[in-house]
Amino acid sequence: MIDGNEKCIVIIGSGFAAYQLVKSIRRASQEQAIIVITAGSGDDYVKPELSHVFSKKLTAQDMVKQSGADFAAEHNITLMNNTYVDGINRTEKTVSCQGIEIVYDNLVLATGAQSFVPFVGGDAAKDIITLNSLDEYQQSQEQLAKAKSVLVVGAGLVGTEIAMDLAIADYKVILSDRADSLLPSLLPEFVSSQLYQTMRRQGVELQLGNELSCMTKTDTGIAVSFKNGHSTTVDSVLCAAGLKPNTALANDAGLVVNRGIVVDKQLSTNDPHIFAIGDCAEIDGKHLAFLQPIILSANALAKTLTGMVTDVMFPAMLVKVKTPLYPIQLSGNTTASDANWQVELTTSGMTAKAYDSDAQLIGFVVTQANMPEAFKLLRLLPKLTI
Repeated sequence: MIDGNEKCIVIIGSGFAAYQLVKSIRRASQEQAIIVITAGSGDDYVKPELSHVFSKKLTAQDMVKQSGADFAAEHNITLMNNTYVDGINRTEKTVSCQGIEIVYDNLVLATGAQSFVPFVGGDAAKDIITLNSLDEYQQSQEQLAKAKSVLVVGAGLVGTEIAMDLAIADYKVILSDRADSLLPSLLPEFVSSQLYQTMRRQGVELQLGNELSCMTKTDTGIAVSFKNGHSTTVDSVLCAAGLKPNTALANDAGLVVNRGIVVDKQLSTNDPHIFAIGDCAEIDGKHLAFLQPIILSANALAKTLTGMVTDVMFPAMLVKVKTPLYPIQLSGNTTASDANWQVELTTSGMTAKAYDSDAQLIGFVVTQANMPEAFKLLRLLPKLTI
């Protein structure tokens, strides 16, 4: 049994949320005992860079900002890397790891999320690549470096960013989604169509309103077929069709789980000594898998864990679409069907403002050279209610 300190904070996970929390705790307390347990290496890296590894020609090692050992030494934590958690004993307040019991005073689940991969038939379906972590990229980087053509499944934020990056790096790219437009959960159709045209000009083949149905190995690559009957051959298939929060550990421990691990405004689960943060958490019914809400969550939770109970508060937050050939920033409610849009379009960019029936600004989208306007518009939006 490991019991470094009766007031020890144990964090499961070593992604952005976990390490942001460590940094926030250290700003409040240099002495607080912290143990981080992770199945990976524990290396610190910039996850958003995964969308640009092809055009920037980055290897997995290039992305490492700091090794796990160096991060642990700098922030005075105990790092248990390459270690799997078998279970949580809430009565004894222990975490079981491969026969070792670690005692916690407070436990934080920062278990992240895994890529959602829809069912696909065929003997090559098991070869679908996902890029949701540094470890996943490391496993597939050699295969992707050899590929000349890639099918990207999923035209949401990450899939669209990756597809454009592949195209910039001179891959032959197909982007597919069952939705009829790009980024349908973020962009109104009139902005999405502009991005669509940019992708087309870059040579991306768009298979929207369509679904991948079968993948079969051939002598020349992977034969892919779609539900509308279209078929072609590619070297690799990369899936970015969404995220599934990693909730199994929480569920097995009897914590309340919905889409994610259910937490309140203090990031607390139904157990007062267990918290959740990041992609695995569902905060008052909302799954906020973006960097800014994670940073704000880490700042609030660090205060709670070091003695000052604090609610996380979310202002209107900016979402950046990292598509360099047609860069976009947006915030607020940008997909409301009853929004009244005021659009200013020039050759250098677009500014689109969404208003409700009371003429109140509820959201905006800015593109290209107009992006500096985002921060001014952001101050005019109401706070996010949770």
